[in-house]
Amino acid sequence: MNVVFDLGAVLLAWEPTRLVQTHLPEHAPNEAAAAALGRALFHHDDWLSFDCGTRSLDEAIARMAQRLTLPREKLEAMLVTLGERLEPIGVTVELLEGLFARRDAGEALRLFYLSNMPGPYARAIERRHAFMRRFDGGVFSGDVKFMKPHREIYELLAVRHALEPQQTVFIDDSAANVEAARAFGWHAIHCTRPASLAAQLGRYLPAAIAP
Repeated sequence: MNVVFDLGAVLLAWEPTRLVQTHLPEHAPNEAAAAALGRALFHHDDWLSFDCGTRSLDEAIARMAQRLTLPREKLEAMLVTLGERLEPIGVTVELLEGLFARRDAGEALRLFYLSNMPGPYARAIERRHAFMRRFDGGVFSGDVKFMKPHREIYELLAVRHALEPQQTVFIDDSAANVEAARAFGWHAIHCTRPASLAAQLGRYLPAAIAP
């Protein structure tokens, strides 16, 4: 079986609302305002083009500052070193390490990542987290100019690593990305609570995962 992990909010903590509250408190007086500002920042082409590798971070910050009337220096403080600050989610990294152990012991199991991640953040994550070097392969959007949920990025990973659709299960926190994986023919898990992932994955790897 092939298991394909998303990174943000699955293996690494990604909390836009908290990020906004920490760095832009004067522009987000309450949680609802912080969530709305997070969507305005990270769900717009200004950011998505950086995510996809077609716009630099400097350009993305300049555009966001102008569009949302935000101080550029605050956005720089929030975003320039963000890749260095994304922390592992312990429960899912522990699950991943268990899968690495089973694979290394000879189980027919391959482990991949498929992440919407800008190139500079991807390089920081690769440097910081040893588990990244143990995957059998993976794709970052910022390296290939394609993003989930577009079919091309799923197809790219599948072709590179000869992934059989019925032998592949994909894990992501985004419902849209999960539905795109299913449309591509993969099994998929919508991970909304990392603590529940072992039980969800157990349906596909019953011998490997204890609920």
